Amino acid sequence: MNMIEYSNITKKFNVGTPDEATVFDNFNLKVEKGEFVSIIGSNGSGKTTMLNLLCGSLNIDSGSILLLGKDISKLSEFERAKRIGRVFQDPQKGSASSLTILENMALADNKNKRFSLTSAINKKRINYYKSLLEECEMGLENRLDVQVGTLSGGQRQALALVIANMSDIDLLILDEHTAALDPKSSERIMVLTDKFVKERNVTALMVTHNLRYAVEYGSRLIMMDKGHIVLDKSGEDKLNTSIDDILKMFNQISIECGN
Repeated sequence: MNMIEYSNITKKFNVGTPDEATVFDNFNLKVEKGEFVSIIGSNGSGKTTMLNLLCGSLNIDSGSILLLGKDISKLSEFERAKRIGRVFQDPQKGSASSLTILENMALADNKNKRFSLTSAINKKRINYYKSLLEECEMGLENRLDVQVGTLSGGQRQALALVIANMSDIDLLILDEHTAALDPKSSERIMVLTDKFVKERNVTALMVTHNLRYAVEYGSRLIMMDKGHIVLDKSGEDKLNTSIDDILKMFNQISIECGN
């Protein structure tokens, strides 16, 4: 069953100006339920635009985007967020700096629930929160009352991953979520990401500039160039794909562009 279907997508920027640019022209892509797709490509290839169109932070010009067979093209970003979790490149975007870890998790726990005048923090859920944080292996379970703004980038991104997966989402979007981290933190976040995706059997789209991560993680690898998919490998084909293979394609594309 298809989790996502981009159908005949057109997207232009700066329409009617000298800077008008077409990012997608009749773009199509299907992602099956349970796939973990790594997406690579040079700057301007359309990777992040594709995620933004899916999440609703950008609107398509024409075509449709289906989530589990339902057209979500007209839904607001807020409405789509009920079914889509997203972790951004900037660790500060995944949590509220001025709130504690406990308060951030309580807010995430109440996602898609009706607001009431009762306390936002359910003390009966604290042990559950701690169990989720223990999976990060960063000692966050012992720092529930610490303000999130005092955490390191890696710790905040781990918390963002936990928060994104707390509600019953259909899809996890990873938008270069290791790019702003140091190498050690990046490795830990990727291990944690892989664990969450597999254990929760969630469909995931991961945009990354790290070719090793793209090759080592996920069940499918897509390379984009100028709004087109120029490489799409899954299963055994992906397992047999090396970083050198990817670099050769990047070099070939660069030569064709005259760079």
